Amino acid sequence: MYSELVEIAPRELKFIFEPKKQSSCTIRLINKSQNHVAFKVKTTSPKKYCVRPNTGIIKPRATCDFTVTMQAQKAPPSDMACKDKFLVQCTVVAQETVEEDITSAMFSKDDGKYVQENKMRVILISPPSSPVLSPINGVHGDLPSYKDSPQEDQVHGNENISSQQEGDVNGVHSHSGRYEESLTRDQVNPLDQNPPKELDENVKEFKNENANMQMEGKHVQLETRKHDEEMELVKDVASMKSKISELERKLSEAKDTISTLREESKFTAQERDSLQREMVMLTSKKGGRKVRVGFPLLYMVTVAFISMCSVTFCITDRSI
Repeated sequence: MYSELVEIAPRELKFIFEPKKQSSCTIRLINKSQNHVAFKVKTTSPKKYCVRPNTGIIKPRATCDFTVTMQAQKAPPSDMACKDKFLVQCTVVAQETVEEDITSAMFSKDDGKYVQENKMRVILISPPSSPVLSPINGVHGDLPSYKDSPQEDQVHGNENISSQQEGDVNGVHSHSGRYEESLTRDQVNPLDQNPPKELDENVKEFKNENANMQMEGKHVQLETRKHDEEMELVKDVASMKSKISELERKLSEAKDTISTLREESKFTAQERDSLQREMVMLTSKKGGRKVRVGFPLLYMVTVAFISMCSVTFCITDRSI
């Protein structure tokens, strides 16, 4: 389904190599799909290169550029051949995904998700105005030749003997330790056991430059770590803000619920008072009816009047 998400141009990283100078090249990523695509750039030599940005989101049918900077080197590798590699990973993400959401787990293939991977090799190019840098007798052309030294032939002989012992620290061939060891072991000048003054100064310069390059590599590593920590901090802050917003929403709902319950409680109290008043009125009405129970006054007056009339009639009748 996602056979080709992103097109990469160019397919190789080409650096113009100049001793003691940085070199950069730009790579363009072209999103050929209708989806949002996240990318991540990795390298086999993270201390030697700086990639900005090393992660990002590419919108559908859009492009994104990243720049790779090679740190300053003292000398090129043998035959200008570089074994460093880069890996560009791409995968489809949701539309609402932002750069801060990108993690290494997003490019994992464990869950069967499609991840496009493109390997890129590094090519070193000599400057157009400079001769091609190539090794001569095990020593690169930009290194000092010590022609003024009276022991020139003997020094070159020792270089050929120990040429297989060259070390490589951060892409720079380290010759200083070998030169010191050869001059001391073989005793180039039996009359003077100390190395020539010029050679000693060059060795010190070599050491200082090597130390500076190691410091630069550590600085780049610290910057990369600091950037990653800042990204993690941004993600944590965004997560905390989201949680705070959710708590505020729940608190607002709780306040609304409490307000509704208070209104219902007030209405219930009013209905209870009304019922109590109605009960009092009904009770008072029943009590009044009990007081009026008995013979009415008019009935008693009528009975008395009839009785008096009957007595009067009897008395009159007897008199007759």
